Amino acid sequence: MHRIIAASLAASVCASSAQAQTSPPATAQDGLTLEQALDLAGANAPGIRAADAGVRAAEAQRRVAGQRPNPSVNVEVENVVGTGAYSGIRGAETTVGMSLPLELGGKRSARIAVADTQTARARLAAVTARADLRLRVTQAYNEAVASERRLLIARDQQRIATEGLRAANVRVRAGRASPLEEQRADVVRINADTALAQSERAVTLARANVARLIGRDPAGLDLGWFDRVGARPRLPAGPEGTLALAAAEAEVATANAQVRLARSQRVPDLTLSAGVRRLEATNDVAAVFGVSLPIPLFNNGRAGIDAARAQGEQAEALRRVALLDAQRAIATAETDLAHAEANARAVNGPALAAAQEATRIARIGYREGKFGQLDLLDAERTLAQTRSAAIDALAAYHDAEARLERLTARAHANTEVQP
Repeated sequence: MHRIIAASLAASVCASSAQAQTSPPATAQDGLTLEQALDLAGANAPGIRAADAGVRAAEAQRRVAGQRPNPSVNVEVENVVGTGAYSGIRGAETTVGMSLPLELGGKRSARIAVADTQTARARLAAVTARADLRLRVTQAYNEAVASERRLLIARDQQRIATEGLRAANVRVRAGRASPLEEQRADVVRINADTALAQSERAVTLARANVARLIGRDPAGLDLGWFDRVGARPRLPAGPEGTLALAAAEAEVATANAQVRLARSQRVPDLTLSAGVRRLEATNDVAAVFGVSLPIPLFNNGRAGIDAARAQGEQAEALRRVALLDAQRAIATAETDLAHAEANARAVNGPALAAAQEATRIARIGYREGKFGQLDLLDAERTLAQTRSAAIDALAAYHDAEARLERLTARAHANTEVQP
C-alpha cells in the first residue's frame, strides 16, 4: 500500500512539474506597456523640464543678442563752484544731450550667430535628454519584466521542491529509498525557498525603479513584450545625424561663430552725441555735437581672435573624435545585438526544448525506478538553469536593442545649426 501511495505521489509531482516547466509564460495583455511607461516618464521627468527651460533661456538670449545698444541721456553743468564770477551757481552753463552708440564691424549679426548656435545646442540637449530618458525607462522596464519572469520560475521551483520533499518523505517511510534521498530533497527545498525570497525582493526593487521614473506604481507589466525578438526591422545605421555627432558639430559651429564675434570686436564703435547748452551769461541757447571713438592702443582684440580660433580647432578635433567614437560604439552595439538575438533564439528554442525533454525522460525514469534521485535532480537543475539563461538572454537582447536605439537616435531638424 505504501509503495502505491509513494508511486502515485511521485507521479503527481512529475506531472505537475512537467506542466509548470513546459507551459508558456503568463502574459499581461492589459498591463502597463513600454510605450505607456515612456509617455508617463516624459510627463514626470525633471530632467526634461530642465532641458525645456534651457531652450526657453537660450531663445530669450537670442532676443537679447538681436537688440541694439540703448541711447543715453547726458546732463552736464559747467562753471559752478569756482572763484570770482564763477562762485556758486550763478555762472552755471547747463548742457542736456543724448548719445547713441553705433556698433560697427557686424557685432550685432555676430552676436545673433552665436546665440543661434547656442539655441540649437539647447534644443539638441533637450532631444538628448529625452533619448537618455527613453533608454533609462526601457532598461528599467526590461529589468522589471525579467524579474517578474524570474519570480514565476522561482515559484515553480519552490513548489516542485516542496512536492519533491513530500514525495521523498513518503518513499523513505515506505522503505523504497534511503534517508539520504529525503535529505537531498530538503536541501533542494531550502535552496528553492531562498531563491524565491531573492526573486521577490528583486521584483519589488525593479517595480520601484519603474515607479520612480513614471511617477506612479505600475499595476501590471506587459510580460508578452519580453518574448518578442526581432519584431522591428533594423537597417544599418551610421553616425551621421546622430545626437552624439550633432552635439560635436554644434560645438564646432559655436566656435566658428565665436571667431566671427571676436573679429567684429576689433572694430571700434562710434558714439554720436547731440545736445543743447544754455549760456548763463547771455541766456542764449546753442547746439552741441560730439563724436567719440575708442583708440585700440592696449587691447586690439588680437588675443581674443587667437583664443577663439584655438577653441575652434579644439572643437573640430573633438568632432573627429566623436565621429570615431560613434562609429565604434554603433558597430559594437550592432554586434552585441546580433549576438544577443542569436543567443535568445537558441536558448529559448532548441536549448530549452532539449532541457525540457531531458527532464521529462528523467521524471519518467525516476517514477519507474530506472533513474535515481541524483539523475532527476541534475535534470531539474539543468532545466532551471536553462530557463534562467533564457530569461537572461531575452533581457540582454532588449538591453542591447535599447542601447543601439539610443546610439542611433537622430537629431531633429530644429537642432541643426545653419552655417
